[in-house]
Amino acid sequence: MKLKSPILSNVKKEYLKFLKSQEIKGKIFKNKIKQLNDFYIPLAETIYTKYKSNKKVKIVGLTGGQGVGKSTISNILKIVLKKGFDLNTIIFSIDDFYKTLKERKIMSQKISKLFLTRGVPGTHDTRLLYNTINTLRNKTSKKILIPRFDKSTDERLKKTKWTKVKIKADIIIFEGWCVGVQAQKMKNLIKPINELEKIEDKKLVWRRKVNYEIKKNYDKIFNLIDMLIFLKVPSFKYVYEWRSLQEIKLKKKSIGKKIMSKEQIKRFIMFYERITKHMLKTTSRTADILINIDKDHCMQSMKIR
Repeated sequence: MKLKSPILSNVKKEYLKFLKSQEIKGKIFKNKIKQLNDFYIPLAETIYTKYKSNKKVKIVGLTGGQGVGKSTISNILKIVLKKGFDLNTIIFSIDDFYKTLKERKIMSQKISKLFLTRGVPGTHDTRLLYNTINTLRNKTSKKILIPRFDKSTDERLKKTKWTKVKIKADIIIFEGWCVGVQAQKMKNLIKPINELEKIEDKKLVWRRKVNYEIKKNYDKIFNLIDMLIFLKVPSFKYVYEWRSLQEIKLKKKSIGKKIMSKEQIKRFIMFYERITKHMLKTTSRTADILINIDKDHCMQSMKIR
């Protein structure tokens, strides 16, 4: 199959090389060139058009359930934007802005024990996140550091190991499972969505605090986004399967370090269930670009609003 645009013919080699590096035993990417033609190139063209309107740094939010492919898609877009449009892209994840284990322990003691587990709004360092985005966008510092979080140790890395940004970005891809989420109505918090909420958050303390955090500290961050892309999973049941796949990849990268068991993953994703299902209903309607992901982990359709 030929690429749609001759300008982007040089994307193919690096794109395929990157996909190869991401494959694990029994999990091979399907329809690689078709996905490039039908989705990645048009998506990159849309981002380029947005940038070209005033040639100011654009912040692209990329969101979707756990394991849906946010990191993979971000890196492919970086390749296409550079090779096809000569745009420099910086990628960072909301996951790297989790509060330290010590900070989450304090939250768990003062508010709810459920805040010991990273993930939901309230467990990120929102001040650091907001300042980092603004610094990247405005290039107000010659030395920009992006924090890094080690999921295998559940701890933020020392500052000496943070990512050093050496280029001026044209495009900033800000990816994360809850990026762009909107707070729920209070009445929708009352009914527990799973056993975790039913047994361990009987008084709704955790749920209400998470919802409050979205309104108080996250809305202003998400308002910095120029374009929001939502990767819609077929249903929440695929989150467990795809999150398990993430653990396999994590094990591959973190030899000798601890990863979660199947039972731990099942409990872990309960923390994410409410917001993930909420976003499937709401963000799928409000995002600038909606991409439906099929059960085989491929892009199935795309709607650009």
